[in-house]
Amino acid sequence: MAATRAPKPAVAPLRERGSYQASKEDLLTRFRRLNGQIAGIARMVEEERYCPEVLTQLSAAMAALQKIGYILLRDHIGHCVQEGISAGEGEAYLNELIATIERFSGR
Repeated sequence: MAATRAPKPAVAPLRERGSYQASKEDLLTRFRRLNGQIAGIARMVEEERYCPEVLTQLSAAMAALQKIGYILLRDHIGHCVQEGISAGEGEAYLNELIATIERFSGR
């Protein structure tokens, strides 16, 4: 006799895909730009550029990553969390959101 699987909750598909479809092209553009920026920083190190110049560029790259993260968080809240709340799974989604923000902020 085959074991039956419990039906997935209505919000499960949201956890299987990103909620950032509307921002996808913007995110990919930002990642491509960031890849170029990182390559440029590596070249600066190879060329033994002055430390403050390298650190300034590194700071800019870190800020770019943070911006990408904030876009993803906004999309997650606006779609996944909102849908989870609408489906009656608000507490689970809010707990997941808090844990996600804590990881993202390095805490």
